[in-house]
Amino acid sequence: VQLQASGGGLVQPGGSLRLSCAASGFTLDDYAIGWFRQAPGKEREGVSCISSSDGSTYYADSVKGRFTISRDNAKNTLSLRMNSLKPEDTAVYYCAAAPDCRRIGDDYWGQGTLVTVSS
Repeated sequence: VQLQASGGGLVQPGGSLRLSCAASGFTLDDYAIGWFRQAPGKEREGVSCISSSDGSTYYADSVKGRFTISRDNAKNTLSLRMNSLKPEDTAVYYCAAAPDCRRIGDDYWGQGTLVTVSS
């Protein structure tokens, strides 16, 4: 299982970014797949997830209404559209796969991509 996140960068507060994750070595729809993040000096935080069973999506309260997760099974890719970014969204973002969304961050994850929200 390999996961490679990309799309991070520096953005001003209120701006947008789209993160992408390329998956290989497994079929995307066989796993729950999602994103978690870790900011300097803070604990890991689950951000969003799509379940493998029915495609249900889940979001942390801190990003609900601003972030949108999507999955392209044909391309074996995962995306996270982030709007209305805030400085507190600054973190390294990781895409991850697990048997279910409750375990995102416990099983498989790849190298992260840094998102910096600053003016």
